[in-house]
Amino acid sequence: MSNKNQKKPIASFDEVRLLIDELPGPDYESRSAAVERESKLTKPEGALGKLEEIVAWLAAWQGEYPPKINHPRTAVFAANHGVANLGVSAFPSSVTGQMVQNFISGGAAVNQLCKVFDSDLRVYELALDQPTNDFTKGPAMTEAECAHAMAYGMMAVEPGLDVLCLGEMGIGNTTSASALSLALYGGNAKDWVGSGTGISSASLDKKIKIVQQACELHKNIKGDPLAIFAALGGLELAAIAGAILAARLAKVPVVLDGFACTVAAAILYAIKPCTIDHCIVSHCSVEPGHKKLLGKINKESLLDLGMRLGEGSGATLALGIIRAAIECHLGMATFEDAGVSNSQPNKII
Repeated sequence: MSNKNQKKPIASFDEVRLLIDELPGPDYESRSAAVERESKLTKPEGALGKLEEIVAWLAAWQGEYPPKINHPRTAVFAANHGVANLGVSAFPSSVTGQMVQNFISGGAAVNQLCKVFDSDLRVYELALDQPTNDFTKGPAMTEAECAHAMAYGMMAVEPGLDVLCLGEMGIGNTTSASALSLALYGGNAKDWVGSGTGISSASLDKKIKIVQQACELHKNIKGDPLAIFAALGGLELAAIAGAILAARLAKVPVVLDGFACTVAAAILYAIKPCTIDHCIVSHCSVEPGHKKLLGKINKESLLDLGMRLGEGSGATLALGIIRAAIECHLGMATFEDAGVSNSQPNKII
């Protein structure tokens, strides 16, 4: 990625904060052009609902009109978590690497969705043989490790992309996501913890206790989102946060996947809410913490299909809706072109 605002990889949290303060805003002129054409199309005002909002959002954050999707990318970041050794998942950490190979060979759900919606799938591994530390005993990452992972994620945003769909793969990352949510927004661990990969009720109780224990251990860093990120996060989540920042710099709108992916964005939101204005959330996961988290960061999901797979599946699926929004916007005739009256008859009361 090449951008005048980002000359070298970030190496510290101070550099992350400085970068966030310098992020460009939306292109209001392009957004206005989208809204203007929308008002002239052969339909009642607002009749396409969120599809109309999507077009305006794309134009604003791509910085041009008309918006386009010629080169979307689905970026899946994979890493392992030390806390997974405590039995918080139905699968061992070795499955992370096995699933990465499945992505590469084309056998995962996200591969099929990328084929359907013509998205360029890239998988980024972050030291799968070096999981983060067990955050019930100390910080999951050092500041340098977290910042380095964010810098790595930034490199996924290459020239020519016009939409970025983000996803993750990491056994144990819903435990990390739940702990981060609890540390950021409070409440009780049971409010944020779900079954993840499909654990038993006994394992769920254990997972809740582990999340509560971890947040108690790191409660002294409350109020510093990046310190919370290092203490309770994961390398793949940090990479997602970095990709979100790089996409903003490169004028690439972002589509977030499920709970873990949204938590990475929530860290940036906690620093400065407008940092994730160029992001939309593709779907609401069945993880109980996801819906709660969406309310905290003032986002609504496009879909609610009972999904909980991760790996960018929901984000890639949402590309179909985004493509439909653009086709309707650009392909529909205006009232003038179609010779259709744009006046409504008087209502009879």
